[in-house]
Amino acid sequence: MVNRADLINYCDELLETEVFKDYCPNGLQVEGSESISKIISGVTASQALIDAAIEEKADMLLVHHGFFWKGESPVLTGIKKRRLKSLLMNNINLVAYHLPLDAHKTLGNNVLLAEKLGVDVEQFFANNNIALIGNITQQTGSDFKLSITEILEREPLHIEADRVIHKVAICTGAAQGYIEQAIEIGADAFISGEVSENTWHIAKENNIHYFAAGHHATERYGAQALGEHLSNYFRIKHQFIDIPNPV
Repeated sequence: MVNRADLINYCDELLETEVFKDYCPNGLQVEGSESISKIISGVTASQALIDAAIEEKADMLLVHHGFFWKGESPVLTGIKKRRLKSLLMNNINLVAYHLPLDAHKTLGNNVLLAEKLGVDVEQFFANNNIALIGNITQQTGSDFKLSITEILEREPLHIEADRVIHKVAICTGAAQGYIEQAIEIGADAFISGEVSENTWHIAKENNIHYFAAGHHATERYGAQALGEHLSNYFRIKHQFIDIPNPV
């Protein structure tokens, strides 16, 4: 069992949250039990994941996508009311780390996806080093697409290019806007979670492979890895629960 404040302070320091200008608060978002003995981690604080945390009698729900996003209505109605009510009635802490958990050099979504895909990381780039680029054994676009499909258990959208792939840039989630920076530093392929209409034209006109591998699918690793790290460091229980999402 660990004191909530000690755990949150440890996470904030570990993930260097103070250096990020984010779209939501990082760290404790909803206060629950002061003592934590079991963490449930997952990608998004959906009602389904909250219900699973209640079922597992968790003291803390650790996610990548939490609440209170910039620009959203502050009114507590509908699904927001139901989610908050479920957490508060069951005394569960909601803890969320967004950009800090994408960018972390060992526990981050990007570096963990790179590791799974066999990308040897060479450097980090973009704001707060949120993205990375590295090398793979040279292969065709179709072969690399097959590797992504096997690892993520989801077939990515592939915008093909007329070149083999050696240098791969990665930024998970809704990071399609970083494709031009990936091009500037010499990437043969860029992987993100989502894709926009103009991504097609940018990729085609610059002859770079682009893989939209799924927002959820590319960001399943950070919260899970952080939960495992906290479990080992503080000697508390942890369980990752994946609520499937095809987007």
